Parts: sequence; structure tokens; C-alpha cells
Amino acid sequence: MKYRALVQEERYGCGIAVTAVLAGISYEQSRRIANALNIFAADSALWSDTRHVRRLLAHHGIKAGATEIPFTSWEALPELALLALKWRLINGRPHWHWAVFARDPEARVLDSSRKIKKPARRDFGRMKPKWFIPLTLAS
Repeated sequence: MKYRALVQEERYGCGIAVTAVLAGISYEQSRRIANALNIFAADSALWSDTRHVRRLLAHHGIKAGATEIPFTSWEALPELALLALKWRLINGRPHWHWAVFARDPEARVLDSSRKIKKPARRDFGRMKPKWFIPLTLAS
């Protein structure tokens, strides 16, 4: 499946955006679904905990691996994964930016940040993932 990159419409909406990319829907559709599930971009748990994004993915039939796997190399990533980019501690609490890694068929990172000029990224040397979650689409 060829994934289409999009730009997040809310400052902290990366979890909503990655779900939209994977489900093949618009950011607005993903936001409406997330909000109906009591998931909001303003809630820091969306980018400092994996529960909300896992719930949102499951709603779309996307299976997320049970654990976060430390990033070792781009070659070691599965065909499809969520990446934790820009990982840092803020007041002792982890925070990160969600992005999608896909080989469809070329390896690329779909980064919804408004600061990125091209959301379909191949500048692998600039990105420093901390860990990833393998993904499986429902068949």
C-alpha cells in the first residue's frame, strides 16, 4: 500500500496524524474519531504514552506490536512501524514526536510536522529515532 503523507493541523496532533496516514483518511476525519474516543491532541499523553495512539490504531484495525523496540538501524526496521522521533525528557516525563516508517516500496518516513518542508522524508541521517512499534494492517 502506498501511504500519503499529510501535515498535522494541531501543534501536538502527530498521534492523530500518523493514524490518518495509516488509515488513509484526512486529518480532520482522524481528529473526529480520536475526539469521539476521548483522545485529544492537547492531551500530552498522546505524545508521552503509547496507550492513546494504540487505541486509535486499533479502532482502524491496525495492530501495534506489544512493546516498544529500541531503534538500532534503518535496515532493521520492519516494513511498517511507528517511530518515536525527537525523544526527550520534560520535567522528568518522556515526550516524542510520532512518525510513520514505511517501505512502500521505497523506505521513507512520513513526518506530519508543520516544520518539515517535505513530509515524505528520506534524510535518514538527520532523524534519530529512540524506538519503534511494529505495525500490521488488518487483511
